[in-house]
Amino acid sequence: MSKDAALLAIEQGLCLELRYDGFSRLVEVHAVGTSKTGQLCMRVYQVSGGSVSGERAGWKLMLIDKSFSAHVSTIRSDAPRTGYKRGDRDMLTIYSEL
Repeated sequence: MSKDAALLAIEQGLCLELRYDGFSRLVEVHAVGTSKTGQLCMRVYQVSGGSVSGERAGWKLMLIDKSFSAHVSTIRSDAPRTGYKRGDRDMLTIYSEL
């Protein structure tokens, strides 16, 4: 996946459907940037789907390169979610945020 789909999801206020760690997930993208380790990442609120941790919903920092596939859905995002703060401290560079 490229960061373009995540950026488009923020811009259009839509959810992103993706395959991550072997699970299908529906997420609301809140920020896209570069992690402290230099990897493209996105701060998301997962709305539904599976998860390695078993947490089907909640805040996650996802590496964009780990997403097998992604596309902007037609489902409206409810972002920003409670608890979201601009200027994500886990990102060195932020390309776009709510």
